[in-house]
Amino acid sequence: MTKLRGSGHDITDRKERQQELETYETIIQALTDAVYVLDEEGQFTYVNDKLVELVGYDRETILGSPPSLIKDEAAVERAEHHLGRLLSSDGPETATFEVTLQARDGNPITCDDHMGVLPYEGDQFDGSVGTLRDITERKERVRELERQNARLEEFASIVSHDLQNPLTTAQSRLELAQADCGSLHLDNVSNAIDRCQALVEDLLTLARSGDAVGTREPVALSELAQECWQTTPSADATLAVETDLTISADRSRLQQLLENLLRNAVKHGGREVTVTVDERVDGFYVADDGTGIPDKKHDELFQAGYSTADDGTGFGLAIVKEIAEAHGWEIRVVNSEMGGARFEIIGVDTTH
Repeated sequence: MTKLRGSGHDITDRKERQQELETYETIIQALTDAVYVLDEEGQFTYVNDKLVELVGYDRETILGSPPSLIKDEAAVERAEHHLGRLLSSDGPETATFEVTLQARDGNPITCDDHMGVLPYEGDQFDGSVGTLRDITERKERVRELERQNARLEEFASIVSHDLQNPLTTAQSRLELAQADCGSLHLDNVSNAIDRCQALVEDLLTLARSGDAVGTREPVALSELAQECWQTTPSADATLAVETDLTISADRSRLQQLLENLLRNAVKHGGREVTVTVDERVDGFYVADDGTGIPDKKHDELFQAGYSTADDGTGFGLAIVKEIAEAHGWEIRVVNSEMGGARFEIIGVDTTH
C-alpha cells in the first residue's frame, strides 16, 4: 500500500509540473513580443508564434538554426558582444540593444533585443533567452521627423536671411524719413516692420529649438521670474512672486517660457495688471487679474498663429507649449481667482 501511495504522489508531481510548463507556454505564446531561446551552441531551441510570424520562416526551419538565419552580420556580432558582458563576473543581468532582422521576404526589421542568460551553476553555460520588439515603424517615424525638422530648419534659415536684410534696410530708410517729416503714416510703417521682425524671431525659435531641451538643473523659480520681469515691457504692471519653488529644468528654455507668459499677461491684461507667479501641488502657474479669456477660446490659444492682439505674432503661447511638452510637462489655461487668465504648468519635477 505504501508503494502505491508513493507512486501516486510521483504522478501528481509530474502532472503539476506538466501543468506548470503548459501555463508558461501559454503565457509566452500570448506575449506581443517575439521570444526565443538559444542553447549553449547558439542554436534556436524555442521560438514563440510571434517570432515565427515576424520573420516569416516556419518553426521547423528556425529550430536548430543559428541566429544568422534571421540576423544580419552586425546584429550577430552585437548579440555576441552583449552575451560576453552577461557572462562576465561583473556584467549586467540583462542587456537591451538594437538589431536588424532579415525576414524571409527580404525586408529588414528593426528590433529592440532584450537578452538574458539562462540560469546555470558553475561553469556550465546552458544558453540564453531573449525577446524581440519590432520598432521599425517607430524608427521610421523618428527618421521622418528628423527629415521634417531639417527641412523646417532650412526653410527658417532662408526666411530669416531673405527677410532680415530687407527689413534692416527698411528700418534704416524709415529712420531717415522720420527725421525729414513727422507723418503718422511712418509710425504705422515702423509698427509693421517691428511686427515682421517679431514674426521672424518667433518662427526661428519654433523651427530651431521648439521641442529641444538641454541639460536640466535646479532653477529657483522666484529668481528667474524676477529676472524675466526686468526685460518685460510692463508699463505700470506689477509682478507678485509668491513661491520659493526650485524646479528641475533647462534654465534657458524655462526663461523663454516665463518671458512669453509674462509678456502675454501684460499685453492682454492691461497697463496696470498684476501678474502672479506661484506654485501648485504638481507645478506652478502664472496668473493675472485682467479681463480673462472666454472658455471657448482656451483650446485655440496654443495654436501657432493665433492671437487676439492686433500686434501679436500668435507664436508666443505656441512656443510656451513646445517648451513645456519638451520637458514632459503639461500646460493648460483656466480662469484665475482674480478674474483674469491663469496658465498652469503641470507635472514638474521639483526639489522643494
